[in-house]
Amino acid sequence: MKYNILIILSALLMISFTSCDDFLNETPKGSVFEEQLETPENIEKLVITTYSALGNEHFQQPLSPWPYGDLRAGDAYKGGAGTGDMGDFHLFETFVYLRDNVGMLDRRWYQGYKAISRANTALEKLNAISSSEMPTRDLRIAEVRFLRAHFYFDLKILFKYIPYVDETIPVEEYKNISNRALTDKQGWEYIIQEFRYAADNLTDPTGELGRINKWMAKAYLAKALLYAAYEQDEKNNVISIDQKKLKEVVSITDEIIASGRYGLADDFADNFLWETQNGKESIFAIQYSVNDGTMFGRLDFGAMLNYPMNSEYGCCGFHAPSQNLVNSFKTDNNGLPLFDSFNTTSISTPENLQNNNIDPRLLHSVAIPGMPYKYKPDFIFEESWTRQPETYGAFMSLKEVVLPDCPCFKKLLPFMSSSKNRDIIRYDDMLLWRAEALIEQDREAEALPIINSIRQRAAKSTTLLVDIQGKKTGKFVVEEYKPGANCPAWDKTFATKSLRWERRLEMALEGSRFFDLVRWGIAAETINNYFSVEKNRRPYLNEAKFTKNRDEYFPIPKAQIDFSKKLYQQNSGW
Repeated sequence: MKYNILIILSALLMISFTSCDDFLNETPKGSVFEEQLETPENIEKLVITTYSALGNEHFQQPLSPWPYGDLRAGDAYKGGAGTGDMGDFHLFETFVYLRDNVGMLDRRWYQGYKAISRANTALEKLNAISSSEMPTRDLRIAEVRFLRAHFYFDLKILFKYIPYVDETIPVEEYKNISNRALTDKQGWEYIIQEFRYAADNLTDPTGELGRINKWMAKAYLAKALLYAAYEQDEKNNVISIDQKKLKEVVSITDEIIASGRYGLADDFADNFLWETQNGKESIFAIQYSVNDGTMFGRLDFGAMLNYPMNSEYGCCGFHAPSQNLVNSFKTDNNGLPLFDSFNTTSISTPENLQNNNIDPRLLHSVAIPGMPYKYKPDFIFEESWTRQPETYGAFMSLKEVVLPDCPCFKKLLPFMSSSKNRDIIRYDDMLLWRAEALIEQDREAEALPIINSIRQRAAKSTTLLVDIQGKKTGKFVVEEYKPGANCPAWDKTFATKSLRWERRLEMALEGSRFFDLVRWGIAAETINNYFSVEKNRRPYLNEAKFTKNRDEYFPIPKAQIDFSKKLYQQNSGW
């Protein structure tokens, strides 16, 4: 037996020696060599990997802006199974115990730069090939520079001072680039330059859903210009507003409107249904998919925690709208917002919805116990569907979720999500940027019809807000602003208040509110006023406090400062 084993082992050794040269000449499976990346076909794949970074997220580290823009603005409570469940989100929401060593901040930073790395790799290869070899080269360069600018934009509004690296900088030089190499203003100029390049070099839509086109680039350029126009000092105070940038916002939005490619959907609901996604209002959206041959599909993992706890779904009760937000949808007898008294009484029941004048956008945005869930009259949302109502109340957000019978819905037990798109830029959002820029230029009369067009659409968006008998589920009363008739003179002060209120209602629970407040320079007063009332409704907010000149931005993650060997400098107040 031993003799036979020795013979077999000897034979195997001889085979291995004689085949060694062949083995060394094999290309290892799963490996990619540099020269393989330099073909047009593979460069196209590198571009696609950059696109895919738009949705490369996990429920524990979402790219979706709701934890960063809603929880920190008073529009939503964290939700879930108490304050320790996804505890970093609790720190975001309450501010006071947030520190620079919070793991989720470091992971969000890393996520952003991983996406930027993909863009830089793609651009390096695109720059090295000729247009004759790759006819799509110039378009792809513009697309990738757009995507890279988007990744930088997200990092900038989160962290303010960030390092900028592009494909011309060797990786070994990254360690020498400070997050203060560019000033705050110069950082915005870098992002603006990237979007401007994309807008100048892209073409009209090609018919490929999700492919970046010049109108997307123009819209994002307008957004970046609007943010950059509000110049801040080192302590995050708004110290001036750049009128030249605001004029360009108006000029660019003029072009987009004149193109005729986009418009307001007839019903506000069309923006939040899988069946009507990629409609005329969607300018730039993340394209998700299901049953696409991959293990899980390209699902919206950023919304994975935000479904109810009932049997049709199962988990996890996060992203619970605040009572303050719900109350803000009340209107007066003229159909206008209750700017000063909205929060003195609360809406929480079907009876409240019939006894108070309300803006219908409330029921497009918020699930309220006793009301149809996601436009299905016989599918009634109940308090028992929520995770911990004694802590976070009994509301849930609606815009990002779908019905369980949607072909786009998929369970990944115990979690679930869908392939419904998430819009990054919509036409209504763009119109409100335009109105804001006009008002800040003392052209508030030109902003009035824009804001009224948004309100007109809201007033008409009641078709799907009905019960099983077909009756309206609320006392819907929304009117246009009619200066001198139902409101005071339309001066700059009143126009500004109206515009800011309109943005809150129109974009509710879509993650933009906090960044609006910071841009306008009113985050501290707005959020601390919110805490002063809301802590009496939600005791877990008792210690919550926004610290001015600090909490406008996250701290630079400690791990990143350590990795840079202290080259990176910390943000104000941290």
